[in-house]
Amino acid sequence: MMKTILFSLSLFSVAIFVSLFISRNSYALEENVIPDSYIVVFKDSIASPAEVANQMAKEHGLTLAYTYGHALKGFSATVPAARLNALRKDPRVLFISQDRVVNISGQANGKGKPTPTPPPHPPQKTPTGISRIGLTTNTGVGIGVAVIDTGIDLDHPDLIGNIAGNVSCVPRKSTGDDDNGHGSHVAGTIAATNNNIGVIGVAPQAKLYAVKVLDARGSGTWSSVICGIDWVTRNATAYNIKVANMSLGGGGSSDNNCGNTNSDALHKAICASADAGVTYVVAAGNEQDNAANHVPAAYNDAVITVSALADSNGLPGGGGPATSYGPDDTFATFSNFGSVVDLGAPGVSIYSTWKNGSYNTISGTSMASPHVAGAAALYLASHPGSMWPAIRDGLVSVGEPLGLGHTDPSGFHPERVVFAGSL
Repeated sequence: MMKTILFSLSLFSVAIFVSLFISRNSYALEENVIPDSYIVVFKDSIASPAEVANQMAKEHGLTLAYTYGHALKGFSATVPAARLNALRKDPRVLFISQDRVVNISGQANGKGKPTPTPPPHPPQKTPTGISRIGLTTNTGVGIGVAVIDTGIDLDHPDLIGNIAGNVSCVPRKSTGDDDNGHGSHVAGTIAATNNNIGVIGVAPQAKLYAVKVLDARGSGTWSSVICGIDWVTRNATAYNIKVANMSLGGGGSSDNNCGNTNSDALHKAICASADAGVTYVVAAGNEQDNAANHVPAAYNDAVITVSALADSNGLPGGGGPATSYGPDDTFATFSNFGSVVDLGAPGVSIYSTWKNGSYNTISGTSMASPHVAGAAALYLASHPGSMWPAIRDGLVSVGEPLGLGHTDPSGFHPERVVFAGSL
């Protein structure tokens, strides 16, 4: 009788735990929802999406926020609940997505305190992350890399020589200048110039495009991110934009059908942009969770997803001191994991460029992702015309296998660590 009671109590406890887990995650997803804000996706047959968007706005009494015509066709707007059903029934509409909040996926240890570096700037050093993945004579010359983020410090002396364009998708911001620091940090890891000051990037002769979709707090929306993706897709050929880094994320999952099954406008936009020749490299996220619960990390039919390695000395083999997020050459304790993750890269105490011409050391999968984005630029420089699956597979094939330079005490990270030295 006592065994029966104990077994029943155990089942009851498990049921409560599962219920709380589901409720918490469901609440997290709902918390990301922006009330009455939607992304309306047109059918592919619509020939003039901007014209149709304006027509529909008048017909349904809407004020447009963004209009899209390249990565997808459609618009975003505030839609009162009373008008939503009529909009869904419009024969020009394929589906409608609820707009959601996205945030930067970096700075796992807080924002960090930037180190002011007024002229003369510090002498150039190679950050540990760049050393860890290997330097090469390949510099990624001429490959365009879009940083879809908080922008880039457009005047930074370590970046200005490689910045080839900028755009803002953030209201009341007219340029892609960075007012947070996160995007500048990402940009420096990708393509800081080899110029004897500050730092050097993975691909120091790649061209950077500042695509500002997140505000000074590091926050944005699906609709603002799609605006950036749409701009990249429209200009990919003219500007030779071959790679896009997205160190941002929010709750969600993948239907493995480019968003067409679960009405996911963000997923559909990334798929279309990838089909147009842009390789998307994204952060796995910092929630110590399965990356399949976070987007865009979960979109394994369209992106290269990157987890974070803790490396303290820039060398393989685990010989450096322990970090705040685990021993040297182990995966960072904050990093998301799972089958959707393709590669790992250094993401703990990464030193790079920051806003206002300064430098900063921060941690997160946001810091890991640009190591792989830079490596993708190197791969494209030596394998012109490659599409994203070939780039992913190529980087994985030369990556550092588990046990040959790094270990995984957690058991959650079978992925290889990116290696650029042979690209």
